[in-house]
Amino acid sequence: MSYMRGDLLTRMRKLVKGLACPTPIWLKAMEEAPPVVFPRVDGKIKKIEMPEDVYVKRFFKKHPDSLYHDAVRFNGFDPPPARLFAWRVLDLKEQGVNEEEAMAVADMEYMAEKKAKKKAYSELKKIARLQGKKAPPNPYPSPVKEIQKEEKKYVKDRFFNPKILEIVAKMKAERAAELQERMGNNYNNATRQPPRRDQPW
Repeated sequence: MSYMRGDLLTRMRKLVKGLACPTPIWLKAMEEAPPVVFPRVDGKIKKIEMPEDVYVKRFFKKHPDSLYHDAVRFNGFDPPPARLFAWRVLDLKEQGVNEEEAMAVADMEYMAEKKAKKKAYSELKKIARLQGKKAPPNPYPSPVKEIQKEEKKYVKDRFFNPKILEIVAKMKAERAAELQERMGNNYNNATRQPPRRDQPW
């Protein structure tokens, strides 16, 4: 069907020209200001690459522990240190510094900041101990401990929540019934004697 090809404007023109439908009110306005035509997609999704991605990969090769310590917070606005490192390298390169030197300077700044944070945290812990208060959260927490902290309430729930205890009791009863059924089948199979050859069955 040739009248179905093209965009809305060309289709409507063909329908009006062929007297298939009356001329709509909006056709004249649409002819004066036709809609934007977008290029067709070839079906391949292009990978989005940023100019700093090369330096982010190099950063993670040099500091693999940063993947765990400096996790990306999806609900936060602060960029991860790897991205800051890459931006710093690009900034230094724009100022005319060569790539190796730029990376060395950015790396030094990252390590100095990390040491300063650790030192500040240890001092805050000392002050909190002296005042008898709880220590502030660790700026470099262990990812395993973070996950355990989130799961702690669910672990405690399994011992005290009546709904979970009810589900556990049902599961235990089902398992016991299944084991009993298996044992009964095994006993019957063991006691059943094979048929003799002189018997017809």
